[in-house]
Amino acid sequence: MFRSPFVVIVSLVTLWFVATFLVFPNANLLISTFLPQGQFSFRAIDKLVSSERAMNSLWHSFALAATLAVTVNVVGIFIVLVTDYFKIRGARMLWLGYATTLIYGGIVLAAGYNFIYGRYGFVTNAVRNWFPEIDPNWFSGYFAVVVVMTLATTTNHMLFLGSSLAKIDYQTIEAARNMGASTMSILWRIVLPALRPMIFAVTVLTFLTGLGALTAPLVLGGTDFQTIAPMILTFSKSTGSRDLAALLAVILGLATIVLLAMMNRVEKSGVYFSVAKVATPLQKQRIPNRFANAAVHVAAYVLFVVYATPVLLIVLFSFLQSSAILTGSITWGDFTLDNYATVFGTPAVLRPFVVSVVYSALASAIVVGGMLFVSRVLQKHRNPVTTMLEYLLHIPWILPTILIALALVMTFDRPNAMVGGQVLTGTTSLLLIAYVIVKVPFTLRLLKAAFASVPESLEDAARILGAGSMFTLRKVLVPLILPTAAAITALNFNSLLDDYDAAVFLYHPLYQPLGVAIKASTEGENNVDSMSITFVYTVLLMIIMGFTMYLVYGRGGSSTRRRKRRAGTVTVK
Repeated sequence: MFRSPFVVIVSLVTLWFVATFLVFPNANLLISTFLPQGQFSFRAIDKLVSSERAMNSLWHSFALAATLAVTVNVVGIFIVLVTDYFKIRGARMLWLGYATTLIYGGIVLAAGYNFIYGRYGFVTNAVRNWFPEIDPNWFSGYFAVVVVMTLATTTNHMLFLGSSLAKIDYQTIEAARNMGASTMSILWRIVLPALRPMIFAVTVLTFLTGLGALTAPLVLGGTDFQTIAPMILTFSKSTGSRDLAALLAVILGLATIVLLAMMNRVEKSGVYFSVAKVATPLQKQRIPNRFANAAVHVAAYVLFVVYATPVLLIVLFSFLQSSAILTGSITWGDFTLDNYATVFGTPAVLRPFVVSVVYSALASAIVVGGMLFVSRVLQKHRNPVTTMLEYLLHIPWILPTILIALALVMTFDRPNAMVGGQVLTGTTSLLLIAYVIVKVPFTLRLLKAAFASVPESLEDAARILGAGSMFTLRKVLVPLILPTAAAITALNFNSLLDDYDAAVFLYHPLYQPLGVAIKASTEGENNVDSMSITFVYTVLLMIIMGFTMYLVYGRGGSSTRRRKRRAGTVTVK
């Protein structure tokens, strides 16, 4: 392994990166929390127990996570069944409506719901025009956070549970029907048990999402419902309470590790179902009961309206003056292109969007470029050293983003020898480093899988023809995995565009990213004039994210369908 200069350089750079940005900052966070003066101290724990706000945030976070584990599963399983399992009229259109959360989320989603249903939202003001006694803060607190996060986090069900459902062998369902089983009995006793591993996996992911939620509680929670993450943000702003923020982040990280360990244990516990050697593709099922069929159709289309309405209103409101949204009434004279002219014609207004695009593009390119070499070394050389490196590179998957961001702030706020004696806190580079860190595990896993899928015979042939390892990598291997690398780059870019969790801790005041700018527009009545600008930002984000999703999934799906049509109607696997 170490005879190759390429492997040595990649290994040394990876070790430096892991030690400097993954291990040392998080270890420093633990030391500053529990060993503030070089001796073990319970001071942070005492402050946590004595702080009513902090203890309430813990309770709220776990209550939110438990609630979402139920509500997201109910809604998510339902939308997968009505789009992929049952014969429902307009299923393709329903899927498009449910998939709207794939193109917007995070702070953009929370701000959009706030501008539509919040205190100064259009729907709230329109209803108050007829019923003035309605509480303007009706869409806030626990209820609002649960509703928004339930709708926002069903994307895991659509992507992963739908894929698992398609793999069920239809012969099993046919056999059960021939034995007299009803449609509902087949669903409860065959289909859902077969999906149990994936349901458990998305439940754990949902629980973790609720536990570490920041944007929805921050924007919609109000003063009465704040969770751990907003409290960490609040406490981290003061030096005197930074240890309390660190302790809350540690608790969040420990909960994440425990839940991921539980998920891994369940995944290894056995096989839940078996399939035939030549599986028959799943066919959609009819609902025989007329009333049940009607009820499912009604519920499916009601959910479609709930999912699609915010997207349609955001596009509509991007062409309206803020005064029309505030009054809750729209006339033809309220429509304007001034909002788009302001965004594209005013450098100060366009600046946050450009900053986010630059940060996202740089981070996506850097992490894919770096992990391209690292994943090659890890895939080719399997030994204790590479195994240890691989485990360490997965640290960002088991720690919340806000914990990583807080650790970076507390570690690099003074000269550090590991980065050449530089102070990184307060600079433009620290946010870029954080973006690279959080995308390392996802990128590494997919690139390593891409390298593993390349036949070894190609590399052997290149070696026989006299090609060196670097030439083989550049001319043979990289062109084969380039489509995967491009897709990963696009997905990373998409997910970082509207980031708020890391940006709020690490952004430079002169280079405010889009997520922070959108959050600022939701704060109080003084910022309602920026509503329309925020809607324009959101529309632009949805266009970019939708185009990216089409490049990653749409073109691949279209080409696959074309290949199948050319191959004929029967495919032997």
